[in-house]
Amino acid sequence: MSLKKRVLSNGLASVFQKGVRVLEQLFLVPFFISAWGAAYYGEWLTLTIIPSVIAFSNLGFGSAAANSFVLSYAAGRKQEAANISKTGIYIITIMVFVAMMISSIAIFTLDHFHVFDKSLIDSQEAILAVSILIFAQLLNFYLQLIEAYYRAAEKAALSINMITSKAAANLGAGLLVLLLGYGIVEFAISQLLVMLVFMTLYWIKGRQVIGLFKIHRGQKDSVILKDITTKGLSYLMLPLWQIIYFQGTTFVVRIVLGPEAVAIFNTVRTLSRSFNQVLYMVEPTVFPELINQIGKGDWKTAQKIFRLAILGVFTLSAVGFVFLAVFGLWFYGIWTNNELEVPKAMWYFFISGMLLNALWYTTEMVFRAVNEPKKMGFYGIIAAITSVLTTYLLSLQIGLTGAAAGAISLDLILVFLVMPSGCKIMRMSFTELFTNGITDLKLIYSQVQYRLNGMKK
Repeated sequence: MSLKKRVLSNGLASVFQKGVRVLEQLFLVPFFISAWGAAYYGEWLTLTIIPSVIAFSNLGFGSAAANSFVLSYAAGRKQEAANISKTGIYIITIMVFVAMMISSIAIFTLDHFHVFDKSLIDSQEAILAVSILIFAQLLNFYLQLIEAYYRAAEKAALSINMITSKAAANLGAGLLVLLLGYGIVEFAISQLLVMLVFMTLYWIKGRQVIGLFKIHRGQKDSVILKDITTKGLSYLMLPLWQIIYFQGTTFVVRIVLGPEAVAIFNTVRTLSRSFNQVLYMVEPTVFPELINQIGKGDWKTAQKIFRLAILGVFTLSAVGFVFLAVFGLWFYGIWTNNELEVPKAMWYFFISGMLLNALWYTTEMVFRAVNEPKKMGFYGIIAAITSVLTTYLLSLQIGLTGAAAGAISLDLILVFLVMPSGCKIMRMSFTELFTNGITDLKLIYSQVQYRLNGMKK
């Protein structure tokens, strides 16, 4: 399959995946409330915070092992790739056991202080259901490494479709449990069964697709183990700076401007970033091909993919900016029943951040494509801390508009830090990114126009 067809397949699969995930988040809510009641459902959502937190504990090591595997395989170093897979499984398994110990201690501590007894849900049922969901999340630790098999074999669309099928199966199993009138334990079991079946099939199919392990038997390597551990800890900086930024700016607005200002600040930020979900579909579309071309040493093709991704996302963000500038405040009024008054300057500050976010967020994938996340992590922490401090100072001076300007300062800082560094990694200048990118777009336009003319004839 050609590169263009693979990118198109990845794109279509990503769009379908995004639709199913949105459905997964929204569809079951009325069934939960109808079957369990709003208060009971609220208690269940609170309980699910525990497995959700556990899910973050493998974010770094899975990414480090997966990206290392793809780069080695694409470069033709098949035995090294097999060793990375073996070592990656080893360290992820250790993380699973560590997470199990932490989870057990956390649940025991909460039970010791009778936290579960204060819930509407029976304490024993709550403990059992949470334990089952945690186990399901622990199985998910292996997902990124197995996903790398598909990416290395240039079958990313197949992987995305299988993961989407798992989300759809979760939806169906959960709906069945609710319609049959079962409770939280049965719901948790249904999610675990879906995860067990999916991971088994995903693992088997992944090994078949890559075909590597029929010839190469991986060996645990201490050098690879150290490399994965180091890079894994760097990947963990991503959620860290996001927590500093999102929670920090919210806290600052609360202590400076009060609770109603927090409601306005967070709702405006949420709505202004709504179009970003469309932009974020570009990354899973092009990233598998970008990392493969870099691994193969085909920098010319990798540069073209990167240029088109940047310009494509920026163009989409410009469309989103215009749409939100015209209709955003009108929709915000409907969404909030006109109960919150938003300064226009604040709104325009927030939606302008979309343009900046499109540039640095798309560039960020370059750091992952070469499996060098440390610099991006430091950039994020510097920008997050600076943004929180700026939000505090400007909130004191000009209120909510200042808070918005302070929040958007993160995107501005990251554009100036991330883009030049990303271009350097891609072996091009910042100027070449746009001049050659425009040339690429003109070429694509002429090719499309030629085909349309041919169809007319």
